[in-house]
Amino acid sequence: MQGLGALLGLVLASALAAVLIVSGMTPALAVTGMAATNSINLFNQVPDYLRIQPLDQTTTFYAKSHGKNVAIATFYDQNRIDVAWQDVSQYVKDAAVATEDPRFYQEGGIDLIGTIRGALSTATSNDVQGGSSITQQYVKNVRIQQCDAKYTLRADAPKKQLEQQTAAFQKCYMEASGVTIPRKVQEMRYAIGLDKSYSKDQILLGYLNIVGLGGQVYGVEAAARYYFGTSAKNLTLPQAATLIAIVNNPANLRIDQTKADNPDNNASNGYKSTLDRRNYVLKRMLANHKITQAQYDDAVKTKIVPKITPSPSGCMSANKYNAGFFCNYVELTMLQNPAFGKTADVRSQNFQHGGLNVYTTLNLDLQKKAQAALSGYIPASRAGVNLGATNVSMEVGTGRIVTMVENKKFNDSANSTPGTTALNYATDYNYGGSGGFQTGSSFKAFDLIAWLEAGHSFSDVINANVHSFPESEFASCQPPADVTWNVANDESDEGGYMTVLQATEASVNSAFAMMGTKLNMCDISNAAKALGVHPANPAPVSEGGRPWDIVPPFMIGTNYIAPLTMARAYAGIANGGKMCTEVAIDKVLDASGKSLPVPKSTCKQAIPKKVAASVTWGLQHVLTAGTAVDANPNDGVPIMGKTGTTDYQEENWLVTSTTKVAQATWVGNVFGHVDLRYLDFKGWAGNAVKFPIVKAIDTALNAHYGGGNFPTPDHDMIYGKYVYVPPAPSTSSPAPSSGTKNPPSTTTPPKKGNPPKKP
Repeated sequence: MQGLGALLGLVLASALAAVLIVSGMTPALAVTGMAATNSINLFNQVPDYLRIQPLDQTTTFYAKSHGKNVAIATFYDQNRIDVAWQDVSQYVKDAAVATEDPRFYQEGGIDLIGTIRGALSTATSNDVQGGSSITQQYVKNVRIQQCDAKYTLRADAPKKQLEQQTAAFQKCYMEASGVTIPRKVQEMRYAIGLDKSYSKDQILLGYLNIVGLGGQVYGVEAAARYYFGTSAKNLTLPQAATLIAIVNNPANLRIDQTKADNPDNNASNGYKSTLDRRNYVLKRMLANHKITQAQYDDAVKTKIVPKITPSPSGCMSANKYNAGFFCNYVELTMLQNPAFGKTADVRSQNFQHGGLNVYTTLNLDLQKKAQAALSGYIPASRAGVNLGATNVSMEVGTGRIVTMVENKKFNDSANSTPGTTALNYATDYNYGGSGGFQTGSSFKAFDLIAWLEAGHSFSDVINANVHSFPESEFASCQPPADVTWNVANDESDEGGYMTVLQATEASVNSAFAMMGTKLNMCDISNAAKALGVHPANPAPVSEGGRPWDIVPPFMIGTNYIAPLTMARAYAGIANGGKMCTEVAIDKVLDASGKSLPVPKSTCKQAIPKKVAASVTWGLQHVLTAGTAVDANPNDGVPIMGKTGTTDYQEENWLVTSTTKVAQATWVGNVFGHVDLRYLDFKGWAGNAVKFPIVKAIDTALNAHYGGGNFPTPDHDMIYGKYVYVPPAPSTSSPAPSSGTKNPPSTTTPPKKGNPPKKP
């Protein structure tokens, strides 16, 4: 009895203090003569103001379709959608008050009668029981939310850090919801302070928005959508009573479980436990005059019939729009870019808890066409080869990514199935990428930049007969290796003397190797890097990376580069040499509608304008009279580009650009070494199937964006410099001076169906 008396003393003192505080008196005056007791000291030490933090909100990604924003993916730890007072059914409000706290609108933050009843139960059962007002329940839920926000558990954190995070979270959680007398007193104090600072309607709305309703579902709006496929505003009386019933025991009373999940409460028995609790809620509503007898009679006869409407979290839901990989790229951008927070922990918390609306650059209409073009030829899986393919396109001058598709479905779950992957073939390793692929001859665009910058021209004649080159013949900023580079061409009859333009059109390796002997390898490297080209995974080989390698063979594409990087570089060439970094996000709004900073495309003049214009001129010939004629849309929009194929046709590329948009397409081995030349893809050999794919994609891009003429190339870079030779002194007629070189004639277009491609 002594323990019961002490507890009752605490409760009564607390209740009296609460009443006086609500009346405007101070705790010190209210408890004069009792300040020596431990219980009253404990009460006075508790702060009187609870700072309510923003609740976890769902982050949503949007993309454009027919000019309208479409939600393509949502992310949440807690599925919650805050709603305003007028957007919640009165049935829900009345059910909550009648069942959880009938004296809510009269009490001062705590329910004195309920508190005393709970204290008596606590004294007899040696456990803290009941007595919580809606305000107190709100306080507890808010404090738990503070723990969730403060101690976000990152699964990728080091083990020791994860253990520390877990321990800190558990401590915080116990302080917020633990069954202890100090916690209960603190909760009461907070509830009183909250009641003084907010209206009853504000507190009730906050409670309805924060309360857990089973699994990851929090708040009445998310629950209404999930359990009944409706909104909180349109809930019927039986539906509203059902949701408030679930509040009593969300784990066991939720109505989305099967018999295997919950043998006692499932569809086969009509959700008996939930039904009993729902009818109790209805009875309390009747007793508290919130509904009529007729409403009650009709409602209790109504069966619980859920309409489970999941709101999937994560990028797999974006597969509906062929956008899973792009979605993952945006997600990783937000988790890694300092624009979204200074540290990884801050970025993670902002992403998971911020309720962000992220408006991306993706064009769903073009995305659909790109996916159809790619998947129309490349299956998600094929026996005997680990087959991959991707396309990515971005606007010239803005860097906005408008398509990003893959031959597989995005799947980052633990259950990988054939034809699915989490590897994004289009991007760098740190953004979900696979580590990049050897680019083959699509790298030759950068050779041409260095060639022209060194004072050479497209009309220069090259001896392409030589096929063996000691690496000591190549100037470089790196020491040459004591090896010989044996250069092969795709066709055995390729060789002889030819102009650089002819070598570009036919992509003759031996000609470019000979050009390399007249250049410095590091000038080629610098030209590529100026346009943003870099290894997809620069980590050391010992760590699984592929660092940048400046050796003569890199001239024909031996470094591992992501398609997005190649699209960026070609867009820069087409943009008069001004390279703009890629962006995937146009704007981000927080839960309040405030605009947040986002990464911006940064543009710089990477190579001289006249060099860019001249290289573009040369690369136009690749689609009009060279290796990529079968990919030319022939729609009147000027287009330039370059093919690329590695040894044994294992990797196959085509990168193109107009003045408006650039794209990069890759088809090849993700892992392994299968010669795709001998595989058939609807009548196209594996090294040539990129042509119908790109033709369809570029046709769609051009129809949407159009495109103008490229800048006029530099005369000397095309035809060579005019050199005046003064006549020798003579009485005879003067010798003719050397004149301007004639423009080279273009080569015969390559054979259709299986054009020759170069390593």
